[in-house]
Amino acid sequence: MIFIGTSGFSYEDWKGHFYPADISKRDMLSYYAEHFPAVEINSTYYTVPGAAAFRSMVQRTPSDFKFAIKLHKDITHNETPDPDTCQYFIQAIDSVVSAGKLACVLAQFPWKFKPSSETISRLYLLREWLRDIPVVVEFRNSAWVSIETFRLLREFDFGYCSVDEPELRDLMPRDAISTSKTGYVRFHGRNSHEWWKHEHAWQRYNYLYNEDELQEWVPKVEGLASSTEVTYLFFNNHYQGKAAKNASMLASMLSLSFGKNINKQQSLFE
Repeated sequence: MIFIGTSGFSYEDWKGHFYPADISKRDMLSYYAEHFPAVEINSTYYTVPGAAAFRSMVQRTPSDFKFAIKLHKDITHNETPDPDTCQYFIQAIDSVVSAGKLACVLAQFPWKFKPSSETISRLYLLREWLRDIPVVVEFRNSAWVSIETFRLLREFDFGYCSVDEPELRDLMPRDAISTSKTGYVRFHGRNSHEWWKHEHAWQRYNYLYNEDELQEWVPKVEGLASSTEVTYLFFNNHYQGKAAKNASMLASMLSLSFGKNINKQQSLFE
């Protein structure tokens, strides 16, 4: 089973590109859920909303809709992770879990997070804190690409986050690897010129994949899906709705159909 969507949905600069120009923020999620079956919530990296906000998101999406929710930075980016933040996070997403709409929790670690006894202990701690919640781990440093890492993730029952990003030194390769029943791919774009040097964060993700670049992933995704129970594909090249356009393109290449007819969905961008 393959779910496809975007990393985030509440973007003002998507108006007139993916969303109708006059749409309200309140209506964005419902509109989005008519076109994609899953979304990755990235805003929780900065601020974890209360339980009521998640209950509202559950109510505004179809019964089979899925949310992947990123852990707060106090858990993944602090040298000493905060257990209170983690406990609050778990309580906040309870309605998503109870509704059967949780795809997984995404633990994205920074580039400076490299293999060591200390960082491996952090992974042990993460599994202890999140108990039986499905977790996918995204490493940003290629030092983690090893048989030992994949063995460790399988031991913890952590999914491995495959990525598509620029081919720059020490960044992760464009592989497709499964270490749990959950396959996961994030498409960050290939904007190598502004990956490290940019004035605004969105500039890193200002990239539109072409058909040939997405076609590279078709056999990879099919292989990943054959070795997992469910695979999630999320596009993070979010500037001006490019993520939604590329998600629609890849869905068509994979012959996925959901929500609105895929041909109608594609016409949103023509």
